[in-house]
Amino acid sequence: MKRKPGTKRGDGQWVEISWKQALDEIAEKMKALKAKYGNECFYIQYGTGVLGSTMACSWPPEASPMARMLSLYGGYLDHYSDYSTTNITQAYPYFYGEWVAGNSFDDAANSKLQVMFGNNPLETRMSGGGQTFVTQATKRKSGVKTIVIDPRYSETSVALGDEWVALRPGTDAALIAGMIYVMVEENLHDQAFLDKYCVGFDEAHMPEGAPKDASYLSYLQGKGKDKTVKTPEWAARITGVPAADIRRLAREIATAKPCTINQGWGPQRHANGEGIARAVFLLACVTGNVGIKGGGTGGREGGKSLPITQTFNTEVANPSEKIISVFSWLDAIDHGPKMDTFNAGVGVKPEPGVRALKVPVDDNGNPTNTKLEVPIKAVFAYGSNSTVNQTGDNNKSVEILQDDTKCELIVTCDIMHTVSARYSDYLLPGTSTSEESDYHHGESATPMAYGIVSQQAIKPLYECKSIFDICTELADRLGVKDKFTGGKTREQWLKEIVETGREEDPTLPTYEEWKKVGIVRRNAGSDIPLEDFRKDPAANPLSTPSGKIEIYSQRLENMAKKWTFGDFRPRLAGDELCPIPAHLATWEGAEDAAKNKKYPLQVIGHHFKARTHSSYGNVDWLKEAHIQTVWMNPKDAEERGIKNDDLVFIYNERGTLRLPAKVTTRIVPGTISVPQGAWYDPKPASEVTPPAGANPKKPVDVAGSVNTLTSLHPTPIAKGMGVHTILAQVVKA
Repeated sequence: MKRKPGTKRGDGQWVEISWKQALDEIAEKMKALKAKYGNECFYIQYGTGVLGSTMACSWPPEASPMARMLSLYGGYLDHYSDYSTTNITQAYPYFYGEWVAGNSFDDAANSKLQVMFGNNPLETRMSGGGQTFVTQATKRKSGVKTIVIDPRYSETSVALGDEWVALRPGTDAALIAGMIYVMVEENLHDQAFLDKYCVGFDEAHMPEGAPKDASYLSYLQGKGKDKTVKTPEWAARITGVPAADIRRLAREIATAKPCTINQGWGPQRHANGEGIARAVFLLACVTGNVGIKGGGTGGREGGKSLPITQTFNTEVANPSEKIISVFSWLDAIDHGPKMDTFNAGVGVKPEPGVRALKVPVDDNGNPTNTKLEVPIKAVFAYGSNSTVNQTGDNNKSVEILQDDTKCELIVTCDIMHTVSARYSDYLLPGTSTSEESDYHHGESATPMAYGIVSQQAIKPLYECKSIFDICTELADRLGVKDKFTGGKTREQWLKEIVETGREEDPTLPTYEEWKKVGIVRRNAGSDIPLEDFRKDPAANPLSTPSGKIEIYSQRLENMAKKWTFGDFRPRLAGDELCPIPAHLATWEGAEDAAKNKKYPLQVIGHHFKARTHSSYGNVDWLKEAHIQTVWMNPKDAEERGIKNDDLVFIYNERGTLRLPAKVTTRIVPGTISVPQGAWYDPKPASEVTPPAGANPKKPVDVAGSVNTLTSLHPTPIAKGMGVHTILAQVVKA
């Protein structure tokens, strides 16, 4: 379908056209845009709707058929990281050198204590045989005590937790600082580990040329910039966790040998998310639990997979060198040439498989600047609801996208008429898994590695086409069809890809054998990252500049001298690069909430068992069985005269939601939580009158998409999403 001429994106008026007309028009528009702006005006939208597939994959973008087509046509503007892990992905290089997962969940059987920061596998990785099963089986087998640190009493807390530590959102780094202060004061920390494997914990182990009193220990002792000692009492005022509990937790975590410390991906989605992620890594180091059985790196649990890494697009590189943060694409539409490395995280293409920002440096290690030359003019969204709904600030996103003089072409290929599809120029009906054959990588099932060869069960319905066929036809119009297909059919490509795994593991079946059995499993065993580094750090150095774990990052210190804020948006509290994992008070954070009379409540958006992000968010039966509500603590509800199931408005300057209230002690006071992924459904004031105090210029979202409230303001290092950093007010409707 094509957007009806004369209407705006989102008006919902479409004209049905033929495939030939659609692809002809898209190709002609692409040629015109390329001639005027060059290939870096093309952008592939982030989307995980087809995650794990090989021929039909939508993520990572460089592995997709759309990326192969655009790369052969001259390239496109790529992005680094993803919406799941924007900030932790960027935290890893400055701490461990690269992505290093935690020990696999089954290894918790070797632990004396398990500490989970915002980690909720029983809702975020639900399945019958995956992590949900592994975590519960390990708990039953070992009885390992589990402490869950989270603003919300999640399903994981209910099923696995022996203790729930309810802290204010975004304050994990402050809690950790308070605990490490106690460990150092009582000599409970692992100084030998810190001396041998780490850089920057104390002044005696700082890199050459580092500023005085810039170590983490100096920060704890009040010798750093803020001149504040990080006592448990200091941490209690910020986190809401009593000082006595902080002391008890510090002693318990430090003396449990070994202790596994891990984190989910919710804490790093705050405005200070990079620092939070690094702080959890730090706690694992201070307690000496890295690289051993029963321990962990402080990252989310690791996993294993079968050795099939080739995709349909492995061999075709993107000629375009520049790359932006996954969260910056709307900025690149709106501001384009104003963006560079120092103000927006524009980088150069990293090595294959690396999703973090690569900042070019000069001979002295100082960062150099890369500038974006043109704005994004064309967006290709496949298996993605991130154009609107799964990105930040729905209303602002719509405002930018409805101006088609900015982004001149939006093409969406999907099997559902998603929220993002509403804001497109062309809708191309794709195929479901049942309508095409593919290989699917296993995920989140350690210690089991598995892979699935699925066979086409039905022919494509109606006029639907696979993404391979769509891109083949579009490549033909762009003059690159032969290179795109490589002279092979889809089935030939699939067979070739599957059988690459036999080069590393000859025991894997052939493609024909695999088709007969469908699923192939291997018991891959537990995963103990950095075990070799722990045994011999000199022979197995990390990829950091020092070869060690960098609690203090000289690279971040150097970048901080160059990074700028406020070039095309206001600079806010917390917009700074910190070389150590310090707690930063940020815009709309816990400290701001305590003094903000207009918007006194912190807002988070938890994963919901009724949906996978926004997938299945349009299924009426699921919406009836699992009602979208806003979680409120009884204290906050009583202050506002709100009872359970009352209809309420949740609002801030960016937008307004209308939802039933779920009044429960399972959320920390001063915080509300809206399940993420609901399908944005804005109603104008003529249909739903917004409450007094809400922004009268914004519609009321009656479906309750939390991103109606979130901000597009990026985090300081990753330029990623800080969408769990929100303030709002709630009133009875």
